[in-house]
Amino acid sequence: MPILKPPAVVEFQSVSKVYRLGFLGRRIHALRDVTLAVPRGSVFGVVGPNRAGKTTLVKALLSICRPTSGTILRLGWLAQNRSTLDRVGYLHESQAFPGYLTAAALLQYYGALSFIPAGELARRIPQRLEQVGLADRAREPIATFSKGMVQRLALAQALLNDPELLVLDEPTEGMDLVARKLLHDVVRHHKAEGKTTILVSHSLSDVEQLCDRVAVLRGGRLAFSGALGELIAGATADDSATALQDALEPMYAGAST
Repeated sequence: MPILKPPAVVEFQSVSKVYRLGFLGRRIHALRDVTLAVPRGSVFGVVGPNRAGKTTLVKALLSICRPTSGTILRLGWLAQNRSTLDRVGYLHESQAFPGYLTAAALLQYYGALSFIPAGELARRIPQRLEQVGLADRAREPIATFSKGMVQRLALAQALLNDPELLVLDEPTEGMDLVARKLLHDVVRHHKAEGKTTILVSHSLSDVEQLCDRVAVLRGGRLAFSGALGELIAGATADDSATALQDALEPMYAGAST
């Protein structure tokens, strides 16, 4: 019998994105003919050097920008269909939460934006704060939080709508070792529930520990997409973290920073 592949939660089909800058219309090719699929229930890593196109890939997926050409499917629908966004959780790499709000008030605000019923929201807010280790700081202003604590709060916000697809953009930035372990536990729990995570990260350690599949971008092009084991199969290093670094070095070489 043929081996059936799990259905894709996200599909990029020959996607390109060109930005035009200035009066002369300078063209910046952020993505060039990218085709990849993210299977349901996977933790899918997206890596690459600076200016590789990772941010544009995420923006296009989340309908923040439109591709110049190609097709993006999100949860089985065209990405232009914004109704599927209520099934997506997103953690941005840089947070700009109002410092005067408390952690609980921030989640209340985002929950209302997501049209989560009041009773359900009252139940979820303490659950999510407990999940990210901020239950004892629920009534404190965000202005008093460290950068790592703000990242944990952002993770709670991304999880608030119980998303089928969780998109994490550099989530461990500013996190200490305890917070990073907490994040790893959240991602593994999300996968155990059959849900999907896309992890955009420069931390090869996080990618090696969490991801089962990975895409490598370089200069807007897809340099590799497949199982993590396939990427490091040709490396000669003894441990997988070093093997991942060895496998990526030729793909990063000469990339613009």
